[in-house]
Amino acid sequence: MGAKKKPEKTELDLDLLPELVGYQLRLAQIAIFRDFSATLGGLDMTPGLFGVLVIIDANAGLTQNALAKATHLDRSTVVTVIDKLEHRGLVERHAAIPDRRAYALVLTAAGEKLLRKLKTLVREHESRLCKNLTSEERAQLVRLLEKIFPELR
Repeated sequence: MGAKKKPEKTELDLDLLPELVGYQLRLAQIAIFRDFSATLGGLDMTPGLFGVLVIIDANAGLTQNALAKATHLDRSTVVTVIDKLEHRGLVERHAAIPDRRAYALVLTAAGEKLLRKLKTLVREHESRLCKNLTSEERAQLVRLLEKIFPELR
């Protein structure tokens, strides 16, 4: 006779995973990225690219080095990101003053127009994500997340 089969569980036992902040953050990240992609997918935009456009818009003329620090990316990755945005006609590089060896970054008119549209869509996306939170809970969640790695702020 064969070995008895254990009855199959209908729910998986996740052990300690649900208690872990990192696990919960990962689930939230998956949900956020899925909704972001569904909302902006047709615009060929990722959360990272959106963040870069926002930072450049808010700090026109910042250097690639400053952008690397702000985004916590290495300089070579930033160069690749800017190349992509420049190729799409969304960002321009200009010689920075006083160090003309560095590049100052600015959005093009097309970049500004797209960013206005993206901001509207991202606000809708955020509203959906936080629909089960009060405004106070949302603000508290942001404050608590900022405490996890304050050195990155």
